Amino acid sequence: QVQLVESGGGLVQPGGSLRLSCAATGIIIRLRNMKWYRQAPGKERELVAAITSGGSTNYVDSVKGRFTVARDNVKNMMYLQMNSLKPEDTAVYYCNSDVSGTSYWGQGTQVTVSS
Repeated sequence: QVQLVESGGGLVQPGGSLRLSCAATGIIIRLRNMKWYRQAPGKERELVAAITSGGSTNYVDSVKGRFTVARDNVKNMMYLQMNSLKPEDTAVYYCNSDVSGTSYWGQGTQVTVSS
């Protein structure tokens, strides 16, 4: 059974940093394409960052240079390091993986950027 559990969200001031974590069970992260999505109130869920099984990374333009996606193959976890946070980064952040035609999601972790 695949389970994804996010953690690390919280309230941070503009310009601050947070590191989100995604713990996976039932899959081996290094063998999968893993993604971070976010959904702000009243907006559609958007893809923020992805890391492929080969280790390549991709980012939405709005976070390039500020966010970094990485994984720990030993701990079987994925991370999203978020620096220089802006109020527009406020959203619920989800990790995601598609396995054999099924899309798995975590429960999400709230990130609020506000002074």
